[in-house]
Amino acid sequence: MVKRWLVMETENGDLRMPFATRLAGAGRHLPATHLTTTDLMSTTRHSTHIDLERLTGIRERRVSVGDEDSYTLAISAALDCLERSSRDAGSIDVVVSCSITKFHGGLTQWLEPTMSSAVAQAIGAQGAMTFDLSNACAGMLTGVTVMNNWIRQGIVERALVVSGEYISQLGQNAAQHIRNIMSKELASLTLGDAGAALLLERAPAGSAGIGLAGFTTVADYSRLCLAYPKGGDPGARMFTNSRGIQRAAIADTPLLLHEVLDAAGISLHDIDHVITHQTSARAIRKGMAEVTATLGDSPRHDAVITVDRYGNTASTTHTVALVEELEAGRIRAGETVALIALASGLEIGVVLLTLDEELVARYGHSH
Repeated sequence: MVKRWLVMETENGDLRMPFATRLAGAGRHLPATHLTTTDLMSTTRHSTHIDLERLTGIRERRVSVGDEDSYTLAISAALDCLERSSRDAGSIDVVVSCSITKFHGGLTQWLEPTMSSAVAQAIGAQGAMTFDLSNACAGMLTGVTVMNNWIRQGIVERALVVSGEYISQLGQNAAQHIRNIMSKELASLTLGDAGAALLLERAPAGSAGIGLAGFTTVADYSRLCLAYPKGGDPGARMFTNSRGIQRAAIADTPLLLHEVLDAAGISLHDIDHVITHQTSARAIRKGMAEVTATLGDSPRHDAVITVDRYGNTASTTHTVALVEELEAGRIRAGETVALIALASGLEIGVVLLTLDEELVARYGHSH
């Protein structure tokens, strides 16, 4: 028996929502500087003898060298998203900023005014309602879930969900403290910087778009990853029990996915593409193998992996990977994509999304 724990709004009986939520655009921005795993490990203060590239599958990541921050990364991604969607910023009703980091002007955390209001002003969405929503690495998909509900109910017509993660400084700090493979700061070395944005808009009921969006919190594991200022290091340091998180995810994600498939009335093989949170290539493959073994079925394509080139870019990873797949022509109109969130908390969530011809054609590919 599957335990029921998915928090979502579903359509049943006379409660059919009047609208659907379609994805009108997806944008990203990656810093120009490439930092290889070899170069990063050469900066460690202690001799660790850790082969991080073999352990994680990460060859390199993009990092800001002080030229970009959470604010500018988010703006660049938002403008890229608007350009790709051919939508005017003035038509946006809501801007939601979902980043963990809120750095502006270096490593200064910008809390007030909200990052969302600053981004809205910068891109020309002066009339938009704005608010910040933070949910660790699940932030953007949480924002998508909230906006999906608003749009389907007819509360708003168009929403921009955006994030800028200038998070690589955690890796620079960790390099000064790691001594061996058991270090709780090891996961910090996987991080990269990126900006990402998704534009959601109202469409007639039954249109291609978000079929389901739901989340659950498994709070027993809330202390497996913590970040906070410590000592004289700039910004913060992050302490992660990576094995504990992986064990919890592998135990609980198949149960959640089973409930998602049941709610959507589909099988796992009806999903064309799976984009999980990009933590490490090994963890993604192991997790998908467990899902396949548990459900006795598999998606039509292997799970998308971009962590080898960009690292773990926190709340932006799903969008960074989605844009990559669209640009490469690997996602076609009418195909279903499952975006699977896994974040400290422990947050597990799923967004099922079908892409339409209009969106796919904007990336140079269609049927």
